[in-house]
Amino acid sequence: MTVDQGAAQQERPRPLHAPDPYGTPPYGEPGPWAPAPPVQHPATATPAQGTAMPAPAHGAPVPPGHGTAPPPYAGGPIPHAAPYAPHSADQAPVPVEAQAHPAAPPLAGGSVGPGAVPGGPGLNPPPPGGPWQRYDPWNAPAPADKRRRGTKRGRRLLVVWTAVVALVAGGIGGLVGTYLERDGSSADVELPQADTESVKRDPGSIAGIAARVLPGVVTIHVSGSDTQGTGTGFVLDSQGHILTNNHVVEPAGSNGDISVTFSGGETAKAEVIGHDSGYDLAVVKVTGVRGLKPLALGNSENVRVGDPVVAIGAPFDLANTVTSGIISAKERPITAGGEKGDGSDISYVDALQTDAPINPGNSGGPLVDAQGRVIGINSAIRSADSGSDLEGGQAGSIGLGFAIPVNQGKRVAEELINTGRATHPVIGVTLDMDYSGDGARVATKGNNGGSPVNPGGPGAKAGIEGGDVVTAVDGARVHSAEELIVKIRSHRPADRLALTVERGGKEREVSLVLGSADGS
Repeated sequence: MTVDQGAAQQERPRPLHAPDPYGTPPYGEPGPWAPAPPVQHPATATPAQGTAMPAPAHGAPVPPGHGTAPPPYAGGPIPHAAPYAPHSADQAPVPVEAQAHPAAPPLAGGSVGPGAVPGGPGLNPPPPGGPWQRYDPWNAPAPADKRRRGTKRGRRLLVVWTAVVALVAGGIGGLVGTYLERDGSSADVELPQADTESVKRDPGSIAGIAARVLPGVVTIHVSGSDTQGTGTGFVLDSQGHILTNNHVVEPAGSNGDISVTFSGGETAKAEVIGHDSGYDLAVVKVTGVRGLKPLALGNSENVRVGDPVVAIGAPFDLANTVTSGIISAKERPITAGGEKGDGSDISYVDALQTDAPINPGNSGGPLVDAQGRVIGINSAIRSADSGSDLEGGQAGSIGLGFAIPVNQGKRVAEELINTGRATHPVIGVTLDMDYSGDGARVATKGNNGGSPVNPGGPGAKAGIEGGDVVTAVDGARVHSAEELIVKIRSHRPADRLALTVERGGKEREVSLVLGSADGS
């Protein structure tokens, strides 16, 4: 080896990195698994360390730009680089400028130019545009672990920002909604509502009963010389007869006016056909009215405690009012009236008790069963502050209403229509109304000072004497004179009764047939 060749070999720059056994760029050919990215040239030549290169001196050789192939050599292909020898600690790295060699013409006889391996073939660079020429070290991707850390940090930031935005938007929406609701500046409100349904109801329901009964119920307005009042009645037949309470029509007297208003609003004048204060019943009649709807009459003997009932009337002049309840009790001895003081206007009723609300104005209205049949005539209430007379005050219902049984009402109505008067069953004795003991005692003197037992009457025939105490009727106990009258009037004249009579501390049973007396 010549001196020139040895000096050239010593001055040859050493590689800065260890040889790459896989041949990856920029130290070898790219592997088959990852094609190199296209080259992106920076605006100025920049070394790998990121420091801009100084401008070359005048006349100095300029290194070729990245991606520019060096001029070819005359010799053969460039041999592989020699094995890497580590630099000593005091050996400085070779500058980039020192690694650049100007192009030289090929030498004859296989001699090499500067930077070539002695004895090797001439320089023959790879064709332009080869795979390694497209590698760009300034555009290398970040390491995988850094990319993963950046991705996780980005995801956390995205989640945090999403939560913050959702909270802020929800708060703003709530404030805006609250403001609009309070301010009333929101859009018109349209509330949900059920669709139109059939108006037909089960005939056995309260609505079904009311629909059948209301056309036969009337509101009665009465005006007299100094009083007026309102009550209820119901149609008995197609001839215009209407049944009501006596205390409803009583204010009209003999010269007052009575008008009847039907459920549909039609109004007609009415006149009294007959009335009876002892039963508190009256019949009025309208004329010239077509399409009357008489109510069906039931049988009060069939009524049982707990049966459902419906009351219809005009409480406080509120026409066509419907209330409902049950039969609370039967055979309640009720007395009403007595304003005259002589007892002639007192009514005695063996009543049906109901909790269906009944108020002033319901008097004379029907109490009907579950089939819409009349079983009673509403007549009295027990209020919290006064007696039982409906028209005696304006007290309201407390769930204690009383109705005349329809069986008694039917008999009295027939008599009033046919004869204008009603008959009362009697036993032909005078009772001591002041007796405070248990039972009904026969007075010792009559009203006119005569015998308390009518000669030839039912009581005399049964052997009843003055001072006897009647304690039961047909086995049912009686505790006062009023209860005995109520029990007797619940029957018809000529009915046979069994009375339990106590005399001298001993009881015996007598049988008698009820007599008849004209009512008032």
